[in-house]
Amino acid sequence: MQNFTLLLARLALSLIFILSAIGKLTAYHATETTLAAHGIAPSLLPLVIVVELGGGLAVLFGFMTRWAAAALLVFTVLAAVIFHNNFADHAQWINFMKNIAIAGGFLALAAQGPGGLSLDAWRKRRKQKKKIFL
Repeated sequence: MQNFTLLLARLALSLIFILSAIGKLTAYHATETTLAAHGIAPSLLPLVIVVELGGGLAVLFGFMTRWAAAALLVFTVLAAVIFHNNFADHAQWINFMKNIAIAGGFLALAAQGPGGLSLDAWRKRRKQKKKIFL
């Protein structure tokens, strides 16, 4: 049951980043404008997309999960601080807290690992089988 629960957790955590990256790709110029309005160089947009899409897919499939979760944890906290720092606006406060909650999920995933239904677990089992045959 724990392996299935961790798979669902990885799905829930990764989906927002995968969909967000796709949204940034489809509205590339609008996203550049948003970054510039927050004092972020629009030239960083490809890196943002790679982190969101690559990290999201890595967490989803359980590939290098602890590293991907740690990277997305940092990314999520930075996004909260940079984009949702107007605490006088209740919607921004809620978005800030949402990001912190997501970061907490990534922290737990980085500590726990991806579970048995993951590429990391498959790679580990494969390595162990090779050792047996050597």
